[in-house]
Amino acid sequence: MTALSLGPTPTRRTQLTRRIRLLVAATITYNVIEAIVAITAGTLASSTALIGFGLDSVVEVSSAAAVAWQFSAADHTVREAREKTTLRIIALSFFALAAYVTVDSIRALTGTGEAEHSTPGIVLAALSLAIMPFLSAAQRRAGRELGSASAVADSKQTLLCTYLSAVLLVGLLANSLLGWSWADPIAALVIAAVAVKEGREAWRGDNCCAVPLGGIGGAPEEDGCGCAPGCACCTPTNGGDAR
Repeated sequence: MTALSLGPTPTRRTQLTRRIRLLVAATITYNVIEAIVAITAGTLASSTALIGFGLDSVVEVSSAAAVAWQFSAADHTVREAREKTTLRIIALSFFALAAYVTVDSIRALTGTGEAEHSTPGIVLAALSLAIMPFLSAAQRRAGRELGSASAVADSKQTLLCTYLSAVLLVGLLANSLLGWSWADPIAALVIAAVAVKEGREAWRGDNCCAVPLGGIGGAPEEDGCGCAPGCACCTPTNGGDAR
């Protein structure tokens, strides 16, 4: 008979919980520093993009803080009970980010002020682009193995910060070197649309990949759409919701 695994063992669950706590703490620490530097540099350079990036860091801190609150509970049952509230906070963080980026992009496109060159801003964007993908990937892996939808959703928030870092870097360089002040806000509007999509999924709890890795021995961990077997993130089978 094929062995059935219902998820990580208690010991492994404790290890994953500790890992998520450390990753969340690192994310909060980095984003606090990032927010201070970005808002200060943006104010000095009259750059709405940099200021917006700093405010995005504040949003990211609120999302990570919600996950930190959830995983501060020592009891696994309590953490599970806090999952829905944490997802709602993360969803609202996505919506707040999308709203600000949209307004900021429209302001930039209508030509409200000329941003100056900012060396600190360029360095900060490049540094964030190098660091954030690793934090996001590590938390996503731990969240999926633990089966935590909130940890996976927060990792998406961190990944979105990576995209914004790339957008900011391209925008600052294009503005400094080529005078293309329109490049950054156009790309940022695309990021805002992605943020709304991720926010809706977090609000509904649609994190199909956030199921404990394991299942039936020898079965593939994911299906064709990157979800765990039986998950309904693709077209539902058998006419119903697998959740």
